[in-house]
Amino acid sequence: MADLKNKTIITVATTGAWPKKENNPNVPMTPEEISEDVYDCWKAGAAVAHLHMRDENGNGSMDKERFKKTVDLLRANHPDCDVILNMTTSGDLNATDETRMIHLKELKPEMGSYDCGSMNWMHSGLFLNTPKFLEELGKNMQEWGVKPEIEAFDPGMIYNAQYYLKKGVLKAPLHFQFCMGCANGIAGSMKNLVFMKETMEAACPGSTWSCFGVGQSALTMLYGAVAMGGHIRVGMEDNVLYSKGVLAENNAQFVLRARRAIEEFGRQVATPDEAREILSIG
Repeated sequence: MADLKNKTIITVATTGAWPKKENNPNVPMTPEEISEDVYDCWKAGAAVAHLHMRDENGNGSMDKERFKKTVDLLRANHPDCDVILNMTTSGDLNATDETRMIHLKELKPEMGSYDCGSMNWMHSGLFLNTPKFLEELGKNMQEWGVKPEIEAFDPGMIYNAQYYLKKGVLKAPLHFQFCMGCANGIAGSMKNLVFMKETMEAACPGSTWSCFGVGQSALTMLYGAVAMGGHIRVGMEDNVLYSKGVLAENNAQFVLRARRAIEEFGRQVATPDEAREILSIG
């Protein structure tokens, strides 16, 4: 692991459940578009691809067949691509507990999201992750060999992870994704990022972490994560603008910027195999 201390993992979140073509015509929506986008981002330096799916109307979907088609296309068209696939378990607020997990059971991706608590969502709805669901999901991910990425939208979710770790629902070492700047979650500031990191280190020592910033906090979180020795997530799930008033051309554009920031800081971009070792996958 000593040789990996200078390595930074780039995760790309290509799609999300919200932005549509009217927000940015370059957002990938279909399995064909998403699979090609993931490949381009892998070539640019992304070690992990966080996958969401959309239905025929462009809304977030947990359709396992769309996940399967995306994976099949990626593997068939680009067999050299060894990117780590990280599948969401929260792409549809109307999904059932079963449909939020079935694609993990059948496809067994290397990683999956684990949203460690409930919250109001975008001032308009409820994002429910009940204790029953989290216990079932955690135990199933262990059984299926899927590494949880613990999405923490506020510090309370870090303490939830600590509880589930002690209970055996989660297994150390944990990997956190600090979700900064989301409406109803913790704001994306450097002070808050330091606080989240220190909270994690006290509650769940030995864990790894990454972060992303939504909207105007995106660059602050990018540079902050690199400076603090963390990992970084970028992509159109979190921000459709590359800079103020300028739409992103593609997700690889975000990955390349992250790569430049990492290398200019004197660090190196982790390959997928290096990411697997850092995250204790496999």
